[in-house]
Amino acid sequence: MAIKRGSKVDKSFSSSAMTDLMFLLLIFMIIATTLINPNALKLMLPKSSNQLKDKAITTVSIEKTATGYNYYVELDRVPGIGGVEAALRTRLEGQQEPTISLHCDKTVAVDEVVKVMNIAKDNDYRLILATQP
Repeated sequence: MAIKRGSKVDKSFSSSAMTDLMFLLLIFMIIATTLINPNALKLMLPKSSNQLKDKAITTVSIEKTATGYNYYVELDRVPGIGGVEAALRTRLEGQQEPTISLHCDKTVAVDEVVKVMNIAKDNDYRLILATQP
């Protein structure tokens, strides 16, 4: 009497599960990249016809509020103009030709913009004033 095996190994491969997984990963990546917004602050930038295409290493944003001004380096809020200078020094330490992009609302006083310009000049940073086309 011959003994037969009860289970046979199927050597075929079904890739339908893998295509479903790849499709779900593709959808996730598309949704995730559309949700990423580098400038989370809603600022009304001034308009300009001259646009400079230079890559800034970091950004400084100034927002006018009812109580004064809020300063942000990247998206981190810093306390006052002294905090801006300290945060820029730590972020730009060791960089070759450090470049800052300055984003400020239309309602921000020129004094505040000049303060950031002076920080850039004192530390030999290049400064770009962000505008809308």
